Amino acid sequence: MHIRRKPVQEFHFIDSTLREGEQFRSTHFTIGDKIEIAQMLDQFGVDYMELSTPVASPQSADAVRALADMPRRFKLLTHIRANMDDAKLAVDCGVDGADVYIGTSNYMREYSHGKSLEQVIDIGQEIVAFLKSQDVETRFSTEDTFRSNFADVMTVYRAMDLAGVDRVGVADTVGIADPLQTYNLISNLRDVVNCDIEFHGHNDSSCAVANAFCALQAGATHIDTTVLGVGERNGITPMGALIGRLYTCDRSLVEKYNLSMLADIERLVAEKLGIEIPFNTPITGEVAFHHRAGIHTKAVLRNPITYEALNPEDFGLTRTIDVAHRLVGRNAVRERASVLGLDLPDDMLRLVTAEIKALADLDPISLDDVDELLLSLAQPVED
Repeated sequence: MHIRRKPVQEFHFIDSTLREGEQFRSTHFTIGDKIEIAQMLDQFGVDYMELSTPVASPQSADAVRALADMPRRFKLLTHIRANMDDAKLAVDCGVDGADVYIGTSNYMREYSHGKSLEQVIDIGQEIVAFLKSQDVETRFSTEDTFRSNFADVMTVYRAMDLAGVDRVGVADTVGIADPLQTYNLISNLRDVVNCDIEFHGHNDSSCAVANAFCALQAGATHIDTTVLGVGERNGITPMGALIGRLYTCDRSLVEKYNLSMLADIERLVAEKLGIEIPFNTPITGEVAFHHRAGIHTKAVLRNPITYEALNPEDFGLTRTIDVAHRLVGRNAVRERASVLGLDLPDDMLRLVTAEIKALADLDPISLDDVDELLLSLAQPVED
């Protein structure tokens, strides 16, 4: 079946680092940590920030109030059960919006809340009506959407849309959806509701970024992300990786964000969590713009776009041309010599390149070893 892909329209990131991210192993954000992270993400340009429900703990409520009072441009959300007491406390804490959720799959209805579909709709309509009466932006999400009966979730979404909800949420709660499933469900939902559509995708099967991108192509307007993708189990859509996917599609889609802050934001969150940024993290990983093979480095030195879909300079980063290895090419050696202020003739470049390869075949070598060799060959031998 051929699918005519739609261009991505205007969208918003809902950063859930301080909600979903709190469910990541060993996370312990203090209120000070949350304010520090929120301030950086505000400067970065996220549109929404979602915090843990204020009923989670006394400090959770205090954190919501603290962020509600801080100077900011983003809208502050909190994630709450479809429960009137939760909704009232969220309003009392001063949030701009509430993300209401309830499970709709057979698993959730049997083992979690035990309510029928009719009860889910009744509760949802009551909560939405209350929150809207308090001028609170409201989302209603079906938890475990992709294991729910398709007709059931469409019935719930349509009922919430008619109740005046601002957004309905599609949640791949256990990370089983694939891009085609995501596109089809969001496309069908777009035909059913007039309100905005939010997508929340877990990364248990490594499809979170692809699913989020397909959700946007299908008509979703809001995507839940976290810094580095942290969250329950394998986490959810990583903000940086999704930015990379959108950038390679159309750079103008991410121009509203302060891209040069991305690396600092990820370092801050990693430090707070006590983890290392994985080497293969898109954009900010230590090898994201690292070039080694001779044929690659030759082309990159002439025109980086040959082997780079993203420009590191747009993210405040630089590329690395590796010369200390057996795969090195003459052009990379010439570039390194130029950095050292040396202008070596071609015959000398061939000689030193061959010498580097020979040394690297014996043992790993360093950039200092290469520099020492270049300088020794370039300087006249004293009597």
